[in-house]
Amino acid sequence: MNRIQSKLQEDKKLLSIYFTAGYPQIDDTVSIIEDLENNGVDMIEIGLPFSDPLADGPTIQESSTKALKNGMTTEKLFQQLKDIRKTVKIPLIIMGYFNPMLQYGVEDFCKKCEEIGIDGLIIPDLPVDVYSEKYQAIFEKHNLINVFLITPQTSEERIRFIDSVSNGFIYMVSSASVTGSTSGFGEDTKDYFKRISEMNLKNPQVVGFGINDKQSFKEATEYSNGAIIGSAFIKDLNKNGTSKISDFVKTLR
Repeated sequence: MNRIQSKLQEDKKLLSIYFTAGYPQIDDTVSIIEDLENNGVDMIEIGLPFSDPLADGPTIQESSTKALKNGMTTEKLFQQLKDIRKTVKIPLIIMGYFNPMLQYGVEDFCKKCEEIGIDGLIIPDLPVDVYSEKYQAIFEKHNLINVFLITPQTSEERIRFIDSVSNGFIYMVSSASVTGSTSGFGEDTKDYFKRISEMNLKNPQVVGFGINDKQSFKEATEYSNGAIIGSAFIKDLNKNGTSKISDFVKTLR
């Protein structure tokens, strides 16, 4: 069983943290992962920086720009993570855009992920129908879970199609905006969380976008299995470097 699937079976609300590989400094990647696990984070999304991100707000865009200037590349990330499973047990997901994976070679990229112990991928610009037609067999061959995003505007038909080709969790985007642009949830958003929950999908849902403290984490997980924090963590790294990770995690649940 994939580590993501095992983690989702635990009787708890999962806390997933996103950060950009190679940020704040090029060699911070592994130490940040280890610190997050040591402080009780359940799952980690490792951002592969890209020059033209679609879903990222200013905070994550700036961290990606800095990471690229630091010299972060796909090959560099794989080198950094080659021994990560000697120290880290929790699920690790690479979140990035399809262009770098295509340039690397999709089969080679997936094979490398399997070798170093990556459990899943989040690729916001890879449509689910293209994935199911062209790439699903490759991902499954290398025991990789592909996580798809839904928004309040996603039709029920498409949500059910995404559910049918997924085998981990569904990334439930809390709003139609980019990351880091919202704080807290209004009644419309809470109704959306409840509506998706009542669809009784086979895959659990994890909420992302707009979660930055204990209250928003609680609201996001009322009808879901967990929540993802990205921009708020990047902002904390901006302010405190890597020295206050434990303090940040304590503020979330």
